[in-house]
Amino acid sequence: MRYVVVIERAAGNFSAYVPDLPGCIATGSTRTIAEKRIREAIRFHFDGLREDGRPIPDPCSIAKVVSPSAGVKSLPPKPTGRKFPASVNKSPARTRKVRTHA
Repeated sequence: MRYVVVIERAAGNFSAYVPDLPGCIATGSTRTIAEKRIREAIRFHFDGLREDGRPIPDPCSIAKVVSPSAGVKSLPPKPTGRKFPASVNKSPARTRKVRTHA
């Protein structure tokens, strides 16, 4: 079985987790060490599931690296820099009855 592993740069190290195995995490000072440790964590996680008589979940997550602009004809307009007013109307929200047809 092959599981998706997410490796993230953290403050001073790397962290890794498996979306399909909640609680299965590892860290390392380098990406390579984090990857080695998550492999060990997955095996350890499987051992714990077996000992508890629980099934090993099938992998179902899919990962893909995407570019935000790939295949996009035009990007949304940039913000205008307009700021919202500092004061907010704190009056209770108005409600209205909606007629439903039975």
